[in-house]
Amino acid sequence: MHESIFILRGNIVYSKNPEELNICEHHYLVCENGIVKGVYETLPEEFASCSVTDYEDRLIIPGLVDLHVHAPQYAFRGLGMDLELLDWLDTHTFPEESKYEDLDYAQKAYTIFAENMRNSATTRAVVFATIHRQATLLLMDLLEKSGLNTMVGKVNMDRNSPDYLCEASAEASALETVEWIKDVMHKKYKHTKPILTPRFTPSCSDELMEKLKMIQMRYNLPVQSHLSENPGEIEWVKELCPWSEFYGDAYDRFGLFGVDCKTVMAHCVYSDDKEVQRMKDNGVFIAHCPESNINLSSGVAPVKKYIKEGLHVGLGSDLAAGSTENIFQAMAHAIQASKMRWRMLDDSWKALTVEEAFYIATKGGGEFFGKVGSFEPGYEFDAVILDDSRLKYPQDLDVKKRLERIIYFSDDREIFAKYVEGEKLF
Repeated sequence: MHESIFILRGNIVYSKNPEELNICEHHYLVCENGIVKGVYETLPEEFASCSVTDYEDRLIIPGLVDLHVHAPQYAFRGLGMDLELLDWLDTHTFPEESKYEDLDYAQKAYTIFAENMRNSATTRAVVFATIHRQATLLLMDLLEKSGLNTMVGKVNMDRNSPDYLCEASAEASALETVEWIKDVMHKKYKHTKPILTPRFTPSCSDELMEKLKMIQMRYNLPVQSHLSENPGEIEWVKELCPWSEFYGDAYDRFGLFGVDCKTVMAHCVYSDDKEVQRMKDNGVFIAHCPESNINLSSGVAPVKKYIKEGLHVGLGSDLAAGSTENIFQAMAHAIQASKMRWRMLDDSWKALTVEEAFYIATKGGGEFFGKVGSFEPGYEFDAVILDDSRLKYPQDLDVKKRLERIIYFSDDREIFAKYVEGEKLF
């Protein structure tokens, strides 16, 4: 159990908006009952008797949020990066995911994933599992033990999938999903919640989508899926759903695109104006996955436009199309990719700034979980303490420059301590 009140001291950095960083050098960060009480230059008298952990010159930032990660794909990171999305799925992803029917294999693979996520700067994650109910529960058990706060989905797919990884029917997929939800409710997890997970429109029949909406309404669950990632995928959706106005409309017609169910869609590389407006109107979250989009030759999402137009945007590692769970690297990739888009595709939107990348990695993605991802009063207390002393430099750097260097070339060796919901993990 966490103490009712505890205090951290150090160089505190957090976002209130995408335009600027709040940098509070050698300030105090107060947590009360797992909630941020405030950030103070001088500790108020009311907290004089409370314990203070002094992290000295280290940086204290909100925990990072991964809005899109495939846990079963962690095992084959770095493979097949010369393929485009649909070929990559057939060649690498589907054969690997079929292995999770074997719980011994799932135990070995998911243990590695959960341990590495725990050791990363990520405190919250939205996670795809596979179609296998028992393996998904095993993953949720491991993530619960890790102390991270996660949403995990048993994947649904009843068409256009290999025989070895295709559920028998819409009815069978829906029934298995309900049984999985009941199992999750029985386990009474503290940190781990279910999320409905139709893999993407091509792998889910209209009948299955209808049944998933009924399940969503019955259990009031959020939804995660993929959207407008690849030109070939988009054309495929047009063939499968000729009645839809655009890709996102194929979800919206079934009530699985925001409004009354919290929804996150990964990628949105090729979302047209109609789709963007629908996402804005419906409150759909976008999980921007820059490294994945580069590795699978999908393209570069106009993430600067999404931020400026007021859409909900977060970052995703998208393992294994992304090579690492390190969300600092996702920030760097997002900035780099936006520079290429600005230079080569669309000079009407400038490249992302460090401030914007940090915002979507913390508060932007954190909003999917509620009041998460900032040190503003009332936010849930997720924090990561960073020790950058390994990253040698011949001159003194201010806190912003130190943070920027951490974004571009740090790894888990810089993570000195980690807190989730007011509880210290290490």
